[in-house]
Amino acid sequence: MTRTAAREIAIQLGFSVANGGLDPAGAVEAFFEPEHYASMKAEGDLYGERPSKRDMEFIRRSVTGVAEHKAELDELISRYAKGWRAERISRSAAAILRQAMFEILYMPDVPDAAAMDEAVELAKGYEDDEVVAFINGVLGGFYRGRAADRDEKEQGDE
Repeated sequence: MTRTAAREIAIQLGFSVANGGLDPAGAVEAFFEPEHYASMKAEGDLYGERPSKRDMEFIRRSVTGVAEHKAELDELISRYAKGWRAERISRSAAAILRQAMFEILYMPDVPDAAAMDEAVELAKGYEDDEVVAFINGVLGGFYRGRAADRDEKEQGDE
């Protein structure tokens, strides 16, 4: 399984957890029950291969981490969603943004550019061009804002 596929599954599970009030760890375990996961093959190629141990760790860390930091991530989305009211942001766009921001903030082994690029590419499969551009803009603003915060902190430390 590719990291892209693992990321997409993590986003889908994160969407379900956020919108269904599910326990993150329980949702991951139930989703990957052999019988359930095998039934997902009918949904598409994404589920054709079982995740490796490494991919499962990424998915678990993502789903549980996004759920644990949801309030913080939603605040960041609101801060960088210039011109968009929270109720205008689709649930799938929010799930994609939460995943990318979580990776940037809490997964140092994932390059920031990869998290952002993958989010935009995955969004193309779920959203129209306007929303894809919005996701790209929010992530770009978030990334620049983090860089500016780091620069300020470094200057203050000198």
